[in-house]
Amino acid sequence: MPLFFELELPYIVIGIFFLTVTAVVTTRDFVPKVAFKRGMIGVFSVFTIMILAHYYVTTSRMNGVKEIFNEGGVIICENKMHRTISQSVLISKALEWRLDGDLFKSDNVVRDFHTSRCIEYTTDMSKPENSK
Repeated sequence: MPLFFELELPYIVIGIFFLTVTAVVTTRDFVPKVAFKRGMIGVFSVFTIMILAHYYVTTSRMNGVKEIFNEGGVIICENKMHRTISQSVLISKALEWRLDGDLFKSDNVVRDFHTSRCIEYTTDMSKPENSK
């Protein structure tokens, strides 16, 4: 449950904001009385589905990244700290990285990287799997 809130808290706050806006708009005098119930149920349902789908996709990707890392593969992580030419960091056991929970850590790098911000690094980009 802590991982859920760690990953989804910004989206939950956005959902609460939209629910508040929906409540204010649908309680105006010129809006039909049934609009409040329908609006709140609709907005709540949409945000719940979107947040749960995002959580499922993110945790699935995180598990895949951890598995690839543990097998000795190379991971590429987004580096938001330095907005220069190199906005990504390559991570692997061979480069002295270790996995501590959901964080990639290295004694050679000041910053840790969360597995939710990483994907598998592949060098064969010449032909996608689905192309003919």
